[in-house]
Amino acid sequence: MLFRRRKPPSLVERIRIWLWPRRNWSRSSRYISHRLRRLRATPHAIALGCALGVFASFTPFFGGHFILAGVLAWATRASIIASALGTFFGNPLTFPFMWYGSYQLGNWALGLNPKHRDIDFSGDLFDKSFDQVWPILKPIMVGGVPLGIVAGSIAYFLVRKAAEAYRDKRRLGRPSGTTGAGATA
Repeated sequence: MLFRRRKPPSLVERIRIWLWPRRNWSRSSRYISHRLRRLRATPHAIALGCALGVFASFTPFFGGHFILAGVLAWATRASIIASALGTFFGNPLTFPFMWYGSYQLGNWALGLNPKHRDIDFSGDLFDKSFDQVWPILKPIMVGGVPLGIVAGSIAYFLVRKAAEAYRDKRRLGRPSGTTGAGATA
């Protein structure tokens, strides 16, 4: 294979890269912002797709954020690529805060008293695991919706402004009368 490593990374190395990028977080976030600005769609479609990705990150369906964001973007005719990039808002650094806030808000909305719950998966893992996880998942699902809407709305306005500014800057920088690389003077 042309670009394959000679020695594949070990499991520990792959986990480390997943938790902490090779370069750093600022470089990764700059890459995502450049990708969002360069998408060929309307600023509304890009911003809505990103907002739907941020919203999907607040759901407890870990591993299904891309799929949920893509389906929501497809249903609302938003940018599917922008929705996938928006799911990067949920990452190992932000998930604990998002889930804690969703859990507390969900308990408050449901009128439940949040208390320490011990989850024991040692015995009937396949028979009763859902019964033990549901008291935690339910408040996170309920609380994640309003928090996701708020965070998605903020992301929508920020990304829309950035996409419009990028388009205006790019339009002003392009000389009139040229259509691209094949144009000659």
